[in-house]
Amino acid sequence: MNRDWRLLLTASTISTLGDGAFLAVLPLLAANITTDPRLIAGVTAFGTLPWLLFSLPVGALVDRADPRRSLLRTQLAQAALVTVLAAATMAHTMSMALIYAVAFALGAAETVAKVAIQKLIPSVVPGELLEKANGRQNASMFSAKEFLGPPLGALLFSFAAALPLWADVATFAISAALVARLSRRPHPTGHSGRSIRAEVADGVRWLARHRLLRTLTLLSGAANLANYMALSTLVLFATSRLGLSGRGYGLLVGLMAAGGIAGSLLSARLVARFGGRAVVTTTIFTTPTAMLAIATLARDLPTMAALATFTSFGASLWNVASASLRQRTVPLELAGRVSSTGLLVTFGAQPIGAILGGLLAASPLGLTAPWLAAATLRLTAALLALPALRTWPTTLSSPINNTPASPPPNTPEPAAR
Repeated sequence: MNRDWRLLLTASTISTLGDGAFLAVLPLLAANITTDPRLIAGVTAFGTLPWLLFSLPVGALVDRADPRRSLLRTQLAQAALVTVLAAATMAHTMSMALIYAVAFALGAAETVAKVAIQKLIPSVVPGELLEKANGRQNASMFSAKEFLGPPLGALLFSFAAALPLWADVATFAISAALVARLSRRPHPTGHSGRSIRAEVADGVRWLARHRLLRTLTLLSGAANLANYMALSTLVLFATSRLGLSGRGYGLLVGLMAAGGIAGSLLSARLVARFGGRAVVTTTIFTTPTAMLAIATLARDLPTMAALATFTSFGASLWNVASASLRQRTVPLELAGRVSSTGLLVTFGAQPIGAILGGLLAASPLGLTAPWLAAATLRLTAALLALPALRTWPTTLSSPINNTPASPPPNTPEPAAR
């Protein structure tokens, strides 16, 4: 692992630590204004809506530009946006409208950052080390954003509501300084003087013609739709059903990440031992089973934390295996557009799931309804995806930089066994 990878990983870890604190505080700020589950779910919906609106053009723009510069500018913009929210909190002028606006703007910035990082990783990491790199990246995300960040944010929030927001501003600034130190290197681009629409279409066609990656994308979309049904009202589930305080909610979110950290650290070994197909196939069935158990059994913090840890363990294995396959398969000059096409489906499903989750939680079935619906959706999607998952390659392909840019043919259906 070279200097640029260490800088990128450190920058990502620091910024996601601030994100974790911020994401724990945002629903707490909203819960101080309203207890309506539909309005609470709206925070998640507005924060994830940009993935549905901007993913495709962002991918084309990142493919035209230096991803290092795109990431640097985006993080500075994110620092400025959180500064606005922190100042409003200190001035006691907070409102749901402002929370929605900042959540939306930060979500738009995140689309650029996510695509830029996805393009940077395979450009600074050798192809044979992608599972290792993605495992470490995933571990740092869970450790900082979901394990350490939320309890830290909730703790700082108990002293002063604006304190975790200022901490997030600081982490964005430090991360931007580290990104600025990345080596300036040439990046293959797909810009040939054509329109954004034409360049976007290249990425969409490439992904649509690759049967396995297309199926993984749709499966991720279904999973995110289901996950955000449940997570959009988690703060109400934790306070009403589990009886947790604000600090208890932050602790729960942190404990939920423990499985993600373990899964990330073990992912490379498990994929090498059992193969990506076996790992992915197992997780798509075990995770919704745990979600069903949450709906029916979770009544206290230990039970909820144990079941949620199991789901995050599977999520990490899935993320590392599928991301490594995509990075190894997609030509680098199309990486931004193919990645953003996938993100349109996977992350674009989040606001829809959040809205559905709020509506389900307000139904007569109450706060368990989103978990039941999410588990049912994920199990159905898993069954439908099984035939395509059988085409998963059994050996690592050549490094991504040697992959031809022409769209692949449909992967043939293997013979039944």
